[in-house]
Formats: sequence, structure tokens, C-alpha cells
Amino acid sequence: MNFGFSFVGLLFLLMLFVPNIIWTKFKPKDYEKFCERENKTLLFLERIGEVLVTCLALFTAIKFSWSLILAIAFILMIIYEIYWFRYFKSNHTMEDMYKNFLGIPLPGATLPVLAFLLLGIYAKNVFLVISALILGIGHIGIHHMHKKELT
Repeated sequence: MNFGFSFVGLLFLLMLFVPNIIWTKFKPKDYEKFCERENKTLLFLERIGEVLVTCLALFTAIKFSWSLILAIAFILMIIYEIYWFRYFKSNHTMEDMYKNFLGIPLPGATLPVLAFLLLGIYAKNVFLVISALILGIGHIGIHHMHKKELT
């Protein structure tokens, strides 16, 4: 495991952050009501995971070479981008945000977590793997609770 700036990590983070920044202008109706009821432990884990994944993805020297693991991680991020296109073309409801996409439950939370988990495995960085797992527990957990509130 080597530390240094990672252009691969930067690309993944850009693919993650750009749609999320756009999303701030197109939040689902009543989203704030759901946020008020979020589990504080899951929220804490999500925030810690976000910081750790961001830092480790940027500063884990990832030497680019073709790999099935890296290809799958990148494909997951492309599917994540397509998920956001679908959401942005929708009516921006909570139902639109939490619809399965290509059979993937909670795609807005699941896809990037899996992609960063695979990126950590590809980079042989146990800290990035653990950080992605922490992020996944918090982020997917919160979105799972939101989806349950819809039904």
C-alpha cells in the first residue's frame, strides 16, 4: 500500500460528487422531513466514512493497470451516473430517488459504496476497504430507513 495522489481516485470522486452537487438543486419533495428522523449513529458512520473514503481515494497511490476489479468498479460508477440521469429526468420525488435501478436496490447509495470497496481491494488498501464498509453501513442504512418510511 503506497500513499500519494491518485488520479483514479480523483476520477471516482468526481463521478460521485458532480451528480450530488447537482442534486442539491433537485432534492426530492419532503426530503428534509426524512432527514429529521435519521438515525444519529448511522449519520455519524456515514460522515466518518465520507471523510475517510474521500481522503483515502485521493491519497492512495493507485497505479493504473487493467484489472477486472477496477473495470467492475468503474462500470458501477457509470451505472451510478446513469441512475442520476434517470433521477434528474424524473419528478424529483422520494419514490423516484429510491426506485431500484437495473435490479439494484437503493442504487444511489449502493453503487458508489460498492465501487469504492472494489477500488480499495484493487489498490490493496485495507483502510480504504474498511472506510467504504463504514460508509456503506451509514449511507445505505440511512437510505434503507428512508425507503422503509415510504412504504
